[in-house]
Amino acid sequence: MANAGTLKVCVAGAGAIGCTVAARLAMAGVSVNVLARGAALKAITANGITLADLEGEHLAPVRASSRAGEFGVQDIIFVCTKAQSLARILPDLQPIIGPDTVVVPMVNGVPWWYFHGIGGQFDGRTVQALDSSGELAKMVPLKHVVGCVVFITSEVTAPGVVKSSTPHLLIFGEPNNTYSARLDRIKTVFEASGIEARVTDQIRDPLWAKMIANLTSNPLSVVARATLQDIYTDPGLKRIAIKILHEGLTVAAAYGARIQYDPHTFMELAAGMGAVRTSMLQDFDKGITLELAAIGDAFMELADLMDIAMPVTRDIVSMARFLGQQREIEVVNA
Repeated sequence: MANAGTLKVCVAGAGAIGCTVAARLAMAGVSVNVLARGAALKAITANGITLADLEGEHLAPVRASSRAGEFGVQDIIFVCTKAQSLARILPDLQPIIGPDTVVVPMVNGVPWWYFHGIGGQFDGRTVQALDSSGELAKMVPLKHVVGCVVFITSEVTAPGVVKSSTPHLLIFGEPNNTYSARLDRIKTVFEASGIEARVTDQIRDPLWAKMIANLTSNPLSVVARATLQDIYTDPGLKRIAIKILHEGLTVAAAYGARIQYDPHTFMELAAGMGAVRTSMLQDFDKGITLELAAIGDAFMELADLMDIAMPVTRDIVSMARFLGQQREIEVVNA
């Protein structure tokens, strides 16, 4: 097995999560290739990535390009983009995916691979809200995919410049709930990076916890223009978040998920994240299409399969979608 320093690693996407991961890996001596475009590419090429986190401010030089083929075949590709951008970025990765390349989507919400290897009546089903035609699975055969649950909150303050005020944690697992050597290889990459990496043979358990965290916070943050601290401590917003939480937990239970925290602890931990602006609120402010398909629609699709109603969730998601569409129009016409 190659050591972390000799592995060929690509981070596809230069947003908040992509820059955080790329910077931390580069600081640990990993040779990182970053697939970027536009202002981010220009800034990273000229200045590297600047990351301000709990350990201070860091400058990490990385190799960046808008053409993935320049990197050659990679050992590991971390796909750090919005769910709605996957159909655009995955074709660009084709030249760098070899027979043994591991592709790790670091994407919010329900993943397109959710039903792959799950077993039971839904095994192999396509998540219609994300991949109705099955194109994502065709572009990246599922044998290449390793699941990842991202517990990193960060924000882009300028192209190639990111800040984060919380600890960094990533959890990796095989979609078919097995333990593999490639999980160990991924974990090894992060050993000296300052990002805690864990592996599990039950990836959907922490995935459901993160999906529910996204569900209770992201759409509501847009509707109320609220931080995490606001959502989980303001009496009025907290009541709404608790209702969404219980709806989400009901769906998770129907799929056999084991959530580590009880509802009270979940709310306390979420409030403890502080005045963090969700990624969806950041996108709203910029007039970027909101990540509601993966965070909201796909979650409710899973609920429908189990005949579970999510009335509060549906209302909040609908309001967030309307506001997001109006904001996009405002930015275009500005």
